[in-house]
Order: sequence, then C-alpha cells, then structure tokens
Amino acid sequence: MSLAQDIKRKAIEFGFDLVGVTGAWPIDAEQVEFLSGWLKSGYAGQMNYLHRNFEKRINPAKLLENAQSVICIGLNYKPPPHAQSLRARRHRAKQSRPDDAAPMGRIASYAQYEDYHVFIKKQLRKLIEFITTIAGREHKFKICVDSAPLAERALAVRADLGFIGKNHMLINSALGPQIFLGEIVTTLKLPIDKYHGLPARDTTAKMAMVQCSNCNKCIDACPTGALRPDGQFDANRCISYLTIEYKGQISPELAERTGYRLFGCDECVLACPYQQKAPVCKNKQFKFYSDRAAHGLQEILEMTEEEFQVRFADSVILRPGLELLKRNSQICLANTISRNH
Repeated sequence: MSLAQDIKRKAIEFGFDLVGVTGAWPIDAEQVEFLSGWLKSGYAGQMNYLHRNFEKRINPAKLLENAQSVICIGLNYKPPPHAQSLRARRHRAKQSRPDDAAPMGRIASYAQYEDYHVFIKKQLRKLIEFITTIAGREHKFKICVDSAPLAERALAVRADLGFIGKNHMLINSALGPQIFLGEIVTTLKLPIDKYHGLPARDTTAKMAMVQCSNCNKCIDACPTGALRPDGQFDANRCISYLTIEYKGQISPELAERTGYRLFGCDECVLACPYQQKAPVCKNKQFKFYSDRAAHGLQEILEMTEEEFQVRFADSVILRPGLELLKRNSQICLANTISRNH
C-alpha cells in the first residue's frame, strides 16, 4: 500500500468521510477572477476578512513555504432525523400550554454539533502524527479549517471530493451538501487525485450550471433571494450571514423573511436532491446535541453573558456573541407574534 493510500485509510479511521489529495499550486485563473469579481461586487457584505490575505487564499504555497501537497478531507454532518419537527413541537406545546407556550427559534444543522473547528483540527493533528511516523519528521504541515485564508471549496473540487452546486456549497453525489471541509497543507509530495467531473478551472457558476443541470430547487427555496438567478450569491441577503456575521440592524423586509431562524439557515441544502438521499452523520465521536435544534426565544432574551458562555461552551453559537443572538431572538419573536395574529 502506498503512502497516500495509508494516509487516506487512516483519515477514514479517524472519522472523516472523504479524503483526497491535490497539489499546492494556485487555484486556476478563472476561479481567481470569479472570486475577485464577487468580492469587488460587494456581495461579501461585512465579511472584510475575505478581502485580506487574498494571495494566500488563492495559493496554498503562500500559507506554508515549500508546500507541495494539500490533503483535503470532508466530514458529513447531516443530523439524525428528529423525533419531532420544530413545527410539531410548537403545535404540541400550544395544545398542552396554550397560554404560555414558549416560542422557539431554529438552529442550523451544523450548529447542533460541537464546534467543528475544534473537532476537525484535533483529528487532523492525529493524522499528521500518523504521517510523521511513516514519512519522517522533516516535513512541515499546516492545518486549515474554515477560518484560514484558503479557497477550500475549489481545492476540495480539485481533490475530487465533489462539485460546487448552485447553492455555492460543495456537493458530494453520495453525501450531499452538508459537508465540513478541512485541509492539511504540507511539504510532503504526494500523488494527486484527478477530479472526474468538469475541469477544476471552470468557474463556480459554470460548474453549477452543468452539474446541477436544470434543477433550481435551492434557488427557489432561498427565503430572501440570496441565491441569484444569474448564479451569483449575495451574502447581504443570506439569513446565515445576517444572523451570524452581520452586526447592524436587519432591514424590516429581510427581518420578516428570517422567520423563526435564530441562528443560520438550512433551506438551500435541505431543498437539494442530493441531500434527500444522503446518509446521516455516522461519526459517533463528533458530539451531536439533539436539544440544539431549537431554542426558547425568551430564554435567550433573559440570558446573562455567563449563562451564555456556559450553555454554548463547545458550540459555534458562541461566535456572534450574546447581543447578536438577542437581536435575532427579538426578530424571531416579532415574527412569531405577527404570524399568530
């Protein structure tokens, strides 16, 4: 068995669902142009960090001197089916406690797990330790999980982990679009995996148009029109962006369309046909909290900073901070009241 095969086997043993290898050269010019144009258009909203370290983002070798390879992994996070949907729980609560049923706000699927940054980095460190035992300690490694300036979806495509769909998510034909990504940039030279779909140099929009064909279910499902018909993604209108990244006051129009979504939004991935047939997350080490599918809105509004830190100690829900979560709770509560009258 080759070194690359040993690494892939071990990655699967550590709980990852997908693993592939690509070179540490820059992403293709067409993709650089697409990303640059997207940023210049203002579609990134307040996410100014996406403008920083642009050269590193498009070129893995800028992150690690003498880098040769990028090991890309994918972790399926499709949650197990809940015994009751949020709507069903709310309906039953109203039947049993019609006067004081606590309004609930939805939490996006990925936030129902422990913080994926921490979990994936821990598993990638284990993988690096394994690699050094068989390849030697003279090689260097850099772990990247979401927050590092790296065009990880483009690299994942190049490593044959999937394609980028019209919802701008990486989609694997077997696992769907609910996939966490992580990378190890390394000076170790490994044979690369060939992508079996469109050439990786194709832009996100072109790739999606071909791979998704005539399917527009994710575009139709987006509550705010963030997924534009022209193939662009306008984060300024995305509920995930608005409830997690955006620091200002959400406009009345978009606030109303936010509905009961307290943290994030799953509509574009839930509408994807690949999502319908995808298996649930099988990694038992990756902690899942079934009680985080929804949260009491009034409880959030009355929560202290200390209670917030304890309640979500191992969760990405800590990221926006309590004040932003309270802003979201007020919006959800207002939508609940208006729709009940």
